[in-house]
Amino acid sequence: MDDLDWIDLLQWPAMFATILAAWWIGSRQPRRRRIGFVCFIASNLLWAVWGWHAQAWALIVLQVCLCAMNLRGLKKNTNGTPPSPRESTS
Repeated sequence: MDDLDWIDLLQWPAMFATILAAWWIGSRQPRRRRIGFVCFIASNLLWAVWGWHAQAWALIVLQVCLCAMNLRGLKKNTNGTPPSPRESTS
């Protein structure tokens, strides 16, 4: 498989990571939302690598902006929300 072929395949894990992240972000539990933010950040990195290969500069700029927002969300979720009673017992 050519080097460019495997980079083209990055679209698929990037898409799955984005969908999985959106699912986790919708949780009411902070721990699950943190998982969602981490998945979103991973998908931002995957999309940026694929965008570099495809010379999709607007996509790269978008992913950098979204990653910054996801880092902000991760920080706010971690520092701003006390654990729920169910989360602190498990």
